[in-house]
Order: sequence, then C-alpha cells, then structure tokens
Amino acid sequence: MRARFKRLLTQEFFGLLVALVILIGFFSAQSDYFWSVLTFTTLANQMPALLVIAVGMTFVLIVAGIDLSVGSVMALCGAVLGLAIVELQLPLWLAAAMCLLTGLICGLFNGSVVTRWGVPSFIVTLGMLEIARGGAYLVTDSKTLYIGSLVAKISAPLPIVSLSPAWFVAVIVVVVGQLLLSRTVFGRYAIAVGTNEEAVHLSGINVTRIKLVVFGIAGTLAGLGGLFHVGYLQSADPNAGIGLELSAIAAVVIGGTSLAGGKGSVINTFLGVAIIAVLQTGLAQIGASEPGKRVVTGLVIIAAVIIDVYRNRSGDIGDYLRGILFRK
Repeated sequence: MRARFKRLLTQEFFGLLVALVILIGFFSAQSDYFWSVLTFTTLANQMPALLVIAVGMTFVLIVAGIDLSVGSVMALCGAVLGLAIVELQLPLWLAAAMCLLTGLICGLFNGSVVTRWGVPSFIVTLGMLEIARGGAYLVTDSKTLYIGSLVAKISAPLPIVSLSPAWFVAVIVVVVGQLLLSRTVFGRYAIAVGTNEEAVHLSGINVTRIKLVVFGIAGTLAGLGGLFHVGYLQSADPNAGIGLELSAIAAVVIGGTSLAGGKGSVINTFLGVAIIAVLQTGLAQIGASEPGKRVVTGLVIIAAVIIDVYRNRSGDIGDYLRGILFRK
C-alpha cells in the first residue's frame, strides 16, 4: 500500500507539472510579455509568503483540520515586526524572532482549544481570524507602519539570480516540510491522525501532541509569511492577508491534499502555489478583470475538490493506515 501511495503522489506530481506547463504555454501564446525572465522572477519573488503559509496549511489539512486564521495571523505578526522596529527600535533579528513567536503562540492557541475542548478547527480558527485581525489594528493603531530599507533586503532580488532571499528560504521550508511529512515518525502519525483519529488514539499515540505541533507549525509559518510580506512591501499593513487563507487552501487542494485528511504532499503544494500564481498573473496580463480572475480561480478549486472526492472513493485508506501505524 505504501508503494501504491508513493506511485499516486508521483502521478499527481507529474499531472500538476503538466498542468503548470500547459498554463505557461497558454498564457505565453496569449500575451507577448508573459514568456520572459522578468515575469518568472517576479512570480517567484511574489510567492514566498503564500508558499510558506500553504506548507503549514498542508499539515493542518492532513490531520483533517483547517486554519482560517493564517491571513490575519500573518498581518498580526507583520504588525508586531513593524512595532518592534519602528516604535521600539529593536534590531531586525530580534524583531523577526518576535514576529515568529507571535505566530507560534497563535497556532498553539488554536491547537489547544481544538484538542482541549474538542471544538472544530473551523470555528476556533474563525475566531482567531477576528482576534488576530483586531490585534493587528490595535498594534498599528489602524495605520500602516513604514519601515523602509531595513527589511527590504529580505525580499529584494539578489544580483545575478534575480531571486530574493525569501524565495530561497521558502524553498528550504518546502524541502524540510516534505522530509518531515514523508521521512519521519511524526509525519506518518500526522497522516494516520487524518485518516482515522480514533484508531490512532487506541494505538497509544498522543493525538493531542501531534495536533498541537501541526497547528504550531502553521502559526509559525504564518509568522514567517508576515516577515516576507513586510519585507516585500517594506511596511507593516494591518489589512495584509485578507483572503489569503482561501488562496492557501486553494493551492493545497489543487496540490492534491485531501480535505478529508490523511493524504497530502508538500512538494505538490509547491506546484499548487505555482499554478495559482501563474493563473492570476497570466489572467491579469491578458486583460481579465478582477472578478473574472476570481471566477476562474474558483472553478479551478471546485475541479480540484471534485477530483479529490473521486480519488478518495477509489482509495483503500484502511490498508494504508495499518501500514503506517504498524510499520516495522
């Protein structure tokens, strides 16, 4: 069953890769400006915030949860970063640490409420969405905090390669996330929790700890996304990240992670983010309106969910659960 699962992920990877190539070919044929180094480097440098947040969302969906707060948490973390630098005059490394810590605290709060009181993650993170957004407004006094060149180096393109440090860090996060999911005991247990939580609990595995770690990862990566976003804009905007949670969920679902839990791939999420980025940029270049872009993106998401439903119906998740729980 494990071999079959690996084959399935490989098939999904190449399917997503083909879809990405087709999109690039289509928009290159429709626009004289799409097929250029400038377009692709700009796309890459715009992706890091969404990419790292989507990695965290992948883990949450794998344990059959959902996190609607990541956009607001990103804004709150960015606001804390801006406050630390502009008002408190702290060095960048300490402000960045405070930014990540804020995300971790938000994530652990979500996980604690979900596991301690059994409240659905949809409700808990919906509440955190409002808490974090309100906190971002309070921290910034509802104003944009302009920071300037001190944070610009985080997301500014490097000479020669024209890619930002944020891009390389985001790629490292993807690689580490994939290794954590596919090569560690924690990753196997996370998949098992999403497949059948009760069976995992009866097997003596600490489900609470796994969920806490997963939500902590999602919160921390939302904080990292806030750091990247502030670096890209050179300012902390309390309105940042509105609707970002939907983009992250869309990218993860397009990447093949199941909304029902128990299956997913961080590498495929990377391709899902790339597809979203190419789709939005390509539609903008061929003159599509903002409402039109949203309609097309929504149709792509629905198609991905329909495919996921049919894939789950044909899969034998019971055998896979036994394989990952009792692997020698």
